[in-house]
Amino acid sequence: QVQLVESGGGLVQAGGSLRLSCAASGFTFIRHTMGWFRRAPGKERELVAGIRWVAITTYYADSVKGRFTMSRENAKNTLYLQMNSLKPEDTAVYYCAAGASDSFSRMDYWGKGTLVTVSS
Repeated sequence: QVQLVESGGGLVQAGGSLRLSCAASGFTFIRHTMGWFRRAPGKERELVAGIRWVAITTYYADSVKGRFTMSRENAKNTLYLQMNSLKPEDTAVYYCAAGASDSFSRMDYWGKGTLVTVSS
């Protein structure tokens, strides 16, 4: 059974930091493209950061470049998102996703999400 379980969300003041974790199970973690997505209130879901497993390339949305860092610890089947210099506009539910292809638009598995709230 595939599971993606996010943790680490919470309430933080603007300028603060949070680290999200995504524990994966039920599939071959190292052979999947992984990504962090978010959905802010009233907005479409967007890709925040991702890493393609075949091309081994990473992607960051322009809005988070220089502030967010994604990493994966294959030995622990865990994906992380270090978020620094948080802004109120980063407030969203953050989702971890995995896909067998190299395309972030074709993710096969999704977590339930963790809420990040940044106060001004």
